[in-house]
Amino acid sequence: MFPATELAFRDDPYARTLTATVVGHGEKGGIVLDRTLFYPTGGGQPGDRGTMIWADGTETGIATTVWEDGGKTVIAHVASEEMPIPAPGTAVTLHLDWDRRHKLMRMHTALHLLSVVLPFAVTGGSVGEDEGRLDFDIPEADLDRDALNARLAELVAADAPVSFEWITDAELDAQPELVKTMSVAPPRGSGRVRLVRIGGAGASIDLQPCGGTHVRSTGEIGRFEIAKVEKKGKINRRVRVRFVEEAQA
Repeated sequence: MFPATELAFRDDPYARTLTATVVGHGEKGGIVLDRTLFYPTGGGQPGDRGTMIWADGTETGIATTVWEDGGKTVIAHVASEEMPIPAPGTAVTLHLDWDRRHKLMRMHTALHLLSVVLPFAVTGGSVGEDEGRLDFDIPEADLDRDALNARLAELVAADAPVSFEWITDAELDAQPELVKTMSVAPPRGSGRVRLVRIGGAGASIDLQPCGGTHVRSTGEIGRFEIAKVEKKGKINRRVRVRFVEEAQA
């Protein structure tokens, strides 16, 4: 049984390096540390990649990061194939693949804005580096993409702050309207739940539970747009968004 991993990415999603100590190896060989700045796969956001440098200079590539215990308290770092695995007690320095992470942060916040301009129940989603998607239960399929994209552009241009706050599990139970996602449960387990707020407390644009990494303000997202709307059922619509600069490159 491993101790809970300290989630340094929750305190500072912009940190790119971190020193840690190996506490053991998971059931599938993942490297478990006492703390990490790598986000584990969950909530539609893929796990982080990067490198792990041992005290003697040995380098281990990290292909992805996952929850060792099903999304509770322990995180495992999955080494790339044929890479050496540090033994328990080894001091290591983590180096995050920052360019990839920052794209995921921008996209994750962009999808929160998408849930603002489309105020419907969310039934699924995926955060990608250049594209992302949310699935909605929408009674009518006719969506004005130009009007929606104009509204998204306004929200980005407003450069609204993105901040985090915490409530107890009981407080969340008393405010079920905060939960937009029907397919992904809010990250519980510690007795409290983190909320992501877009906009100031007096002029909030969005407030919902989320354990993912996000940018500091909507302006940092950059230009993005609804690229495609797909019919996935009688009322289910898959809305795909993409960064405009990447699409035009």
